[in-house]
Amino acid sequence: MSFLLAGLSLGFAAGISPGPLMTLVITRTLERGLRAGLRVAIAPLLTDAPIILVTVLFFTVLPPLAETLLTIGGGFFVLYLGGEALWSARDARLTNTVTAAQPASADIWRGVMVNLLSPNPWLFWISVGSPTLVRAWESNPLYALAFLAIFYVLLVGGKATMALAIAGGRRYLTDSWYRRLLVLSALVLAVLGAALLWQGVTALLGYN
Repeated sequence: MSFLLAGLSLGFAAGISPGPLMTLVITRTLERGLRAGLRVAIAPLLTDAPIILVTVLFFTVLPPLAETLLTIGGGFFVLYLGGEALWSARDARLTNTVTAAQPASADIWRGVMVNLLSPNPWLFWISVGSPTLVRAWESNPLYALAFLAIFYVLLVGGKATMALAIAGGRRYLTDSWYRRLLVLSALVLAVLGAALLWQGVTALLGYN
């Protein structure tokens, strides 16, 4: 039961917590509609398997420098996404954003890159997820599978719910408010990217 409660609480918290992936879900839903937001929301299902595997095997011996370099790389990528959103906000219109000439794979690619380069899932699985999963497996493999299933239902479900909420309110948005929301999303991404860079660079300087 404790492993089920852990999956519920951790999945719920991860599903609704702000971060680069949640901001990207909001941005892509605004830009391209509900389906785009949902495609971004499923990114953890595509990227977390190698993260879990690596952290389960090496979470006790992973060098701090690897975490630092991951943080810096994630910061640069999030800043790039923020700049892209700000650039598109100059003349964005609700009537033409959903038909933008971009393949559906572009939404998935962005979600995968944000989730893979962000230190958040790595830090979570290193510090909390892997130890819990290992203990659950040692107790009963079914507990481990239940923990993973509940965690990801709530993680992806929380972000999908946000996309649904944004898409539902999208019909009431004007072009000017849409541009303001894009700018706001860009600013949030910029703050997150700068914070990741600051965290990474500070840690890197600490090695000297």
